[in-house]
Amino acid sequence: MMDNEEIGGNLPVFSVGELSSALKRTVEDAFALVRVRGEISGFKRAASGHLYMALKDEDAVMDAVCWRGTASRLGLQPEDGMEVIATGRLTTYPGRSKYQIVIESLELAGEGALLKLLEDRRRKLAAEGLFDQDAKEEPPFLPRRIGIVTSPTGAVLRDILHRLSDRFPCPVSLWPVVVQGDAAAEQVAAAIEGFNRLVEDGDPPRPDVIIVARGGGSLEDLMAFNEEVVVRAAAASDIPLISAVGHETDTTLIDFAADLRAPTPTAAAELAVPVRGELLAQVLDDGARLVAAMTRLLDSQESKLEGLARGLIDPRRRLDDLAQRLDDRAERLDQGLATWLDRKQASLAQWAARLPDPRPRLTESEARLKAEGRALDAVGRNLLREPETWLTHLGKLLDSYSYQKVLERGFTLVRDEHGKPLTSISGIASGQALTVTFQDGDLAAVATGGPPPKKPKRKSKKSVDQGDLF
Repeated sequence: MMDNEEIGGNLPVFSVGELSSALKRTVEDAFALVRVRGEISGFKRAASGHLYMALKDEDAVMDAVCWRGTASRLGLQPEDGMEVIATGRLTTYPGRSKYQIVIESLELAGEGALLKLLEDRRRKLAAEGLFDQDAKEEPPFLPRRIGIVTSPTGAVLRDILHRLSDRFPCPVSLWPVVVQGDAAAEQVAAAIEGFNRLVEDGDPPRPDVIIVARGGGSLEDLMAFNEEVVVRAAAASDIPLISAVGHETDTTLIDFAADLRAPTPTAAAELAVPVRGELLAQVLDDGARLVAAMTRLLDSQESKLEGLARGLIDPRRRLDDLAQRLDDRAERLDQGLATWLDRKQASLAQWAARLPDPRPRLTESEARLKAEGRALDAVGRNLLREPETWLTHLGKLLDSYSYQKVLERGFTLVRDEHGKPLTSISGIASGQALTVTFQDGDLAAVATGGPPPKKPKRKSKKSVDQGDLF
């Protein structure tokens, strides 16, 4: 048996990291650019935007990654089961001891796979209603302006302008785009949306119809017009859109979303405008037919009018007859009115003769009324005499009860300072101001208090000293 020294010999010893780095450099140097064909499996899109998948065939499986910046430019949406050709570089992932391809571009492998992708996409978009015929709009018969989306350097633009000039010259707005490559789809979609954002009377003005066109090419060359972004922009266009992509046998998904499909760009110009010469001829022909029709109508109406006129009487004769009839009716009216008045007057006289003369009755009634008036007057005086006598008696009696009459009989009326009559001595205080009313006026007095002095006895005549009376 050999010991460890004999087995190792002079071989250098590497760390795991050193060996992994060496392998990484070797692989990346040897396979800096490769194209790998395989079927996508285990596809997923990370939250960071990076794409992870595996490429497999019957013999092996290879991991693949596409960084976020490249993924946005792929022009192809990867999915499981899709057979593709991936272009990129091989590298290793030391953390898992794996090798993988970093994808730089991705394309379908073979025309069959591409056609399958387009058919699946067509079914998906059709299920969303993007191809519904009810949503399509007929372009205007004579547009005021046409918008063209195509390459400014190709023969397509010249063909369209030449055909428009021959048929019916019309103002054109060109939105230049690339019609092939990774940027083509985004530019075409942006052009369609840009035309729709224009204002009708703005600068530049909004077109009445849009033509999206490019020349013929392979299926891969026309792929930009199969992308979802282009198809969705065409379906959402408020302006009627004519697709003219490729030759007559070429079909792209924009053809299904467009309002009209033209087999060639030249045919698109023919669909957009009529033939000016044909319109002029049509207008002249319509004008001639209109004049002929009006002539026939006027002739027919004139003949009919003449026929009706022959059946009518002379209006002047008719007016004379009516005037004579009016005079006759007026005369009969005068006579009839006089007769009617005479008849009514005779009837009134008969009724008057039957009525008695009212004057005797009026005289009799007047005499009766006067007699009744005199009787009523006498009764009224008799009825009023007795109450008048009684009222006079009561007045005298009331006057006799008046305190003035009592004062005239020698009595007085005593009142306090407020004018209130005093009827008892008990309510009078000493020194109280009083008013004494006589029949001929008032006298102010003051109460002194105490009973009135007694009346002195009259002395006999024999008394020498008679004294004072008071």
